[in-house]
Amino acid sequence: MYLNQYWKDERLAFSSDDEVLTLSGDFAEKIWVPDTFFANDKNSFLHDVTERNKLVRLNGDGSITYGMRFTTTLACMMDLHYYPLDSQNCTVEIESYGYTVTDVVMYWKDTPVRGVEEAELPQFTIIGYETNDRKEKLATGIYQRLSLSFKLQRNIGYFVFQTYLPSILIVMLSWVSFWINHEATSARVALGITTVLTMTTISTGVRSSLPRISYVKAIDIYLVMCFVFVFAALLEYAAVNYTYWGARAKKKTKKSKEVEETSKSSLECEENFFAGSKTAGSTVSDGFAGGSSTGAPDEIIELQDIRLSPIPSIRNRHSGNRSSGLDDPGKFPPSFRMSRTGYTVPSRPGLRFRNRANQSRPKVLHALKKGASAIKASMPKIKDVNVIDKYSRVVFPISFLIFNAVYWVFYIV
Repeated sequence: MYLNQYWKDERLAFSSDDEVLTLSGDFAEKIWVPDTFFANDKNSFLHDVTERNKLVRLNGDGSITYGMRFTTTLACMMDLHYYPLDSQNCTVEIESYGYTVTDVVMYWKDTPVRGVEEAELPQFTIIGYETNDRKEKLATGIYQRLSLSFKLQRNIGYFVFQTYLPSILIVMLSWVSFWINHEATSARVALGITTVLTMTTISTGVRSSLPRISYVKAIDIYLVMCFVFVFAALLEYAAVNYTYWGARAKKKTKKSKEVEETSKSSLECEENFFAGSKTAGSTVSDGFAGGSSTGAPDEIIELQDIRLSPIPSIRNRHSGNRSSGLDDPGKFPPSFRMSRTGYTVPSRPGLRFRNRANQSRPKVLHALKKGASAIKASMPKIKDVNVIDKYSRVVFPISFLIFNAVYWVFYIV
């Protein structure tokens, strides 16, 4: 940056002509110069190759031109909500360090800034500038401050090739899994995980080059949405895989339920058989009447048609000596031993409590099963898992196009 300051010191007038003397920068140490500094300066240095880049030009009437070349780094408060599609307003603040407005009055010339139109910056384009001056009230007094504001538009070309285009390609790459057979689990899972990790790497690289700010930037929204699309493609295969293998598991469960119902019906038939033995015609043996000290039952009931028994041991017993069963009570199975008074309590523990267990099923469990069945009935039934992939081939690209249209229109237009 070149900075030229102009003032008039009548004590240095040496002629009335337009004579001009050009002196070295060391001469500035022998005359009065304003103590100008940059209020928003962070780091600056004066160039000194091959000599100190300063000059003093003295006119005959005492007018002085004091110029220098230096490099400065200035602080600029940026609003990064629209980054990298943002525009910034950065200023150069020039002020006298020690002289107040009662000592020095600073103002801009008619054409204060030159060469800005031809300046080129790697990340920004200067689209305009303006100058103004104001009085700044500080603890030590009121000072005159000159301000030069630059309107900067960030160049987006770097970010298109570095961030946006790779993100778009990664999202499109995740859609390839929709055309891969759903039984190729390793291929689709590997593709989904690779795209997710790649998006994570891109996001980390972008954030590492930015200050740690709390609010959300435009590029954050784009990267997050790309990550959502990539992750949704991975979840889509999870839904396909669950639907495919879940249908097969349901078929196996249905078969097992049929087997269970068959065995259950056989068990109920056996229970009904025992319950019907009360009213069926029977031959009662009084050989053990009168109560036995050995704890044997009072009566033994034998069915008339023992061939109808579902128990193989009893049916086989019919083929032998039927009358021998009346002589030996121990040959009858325990389930046929009944009390004289009631004939209602079988001595077999398994049969005693089985009906009670079936009748005491929790009502809450039944209600939950009923609610789950209702929800399942309301959901669309997908018989072919390829339908999910077919819909995804259309829904995902259209959704991504809509998102891009809304994003670019909002942040650019």
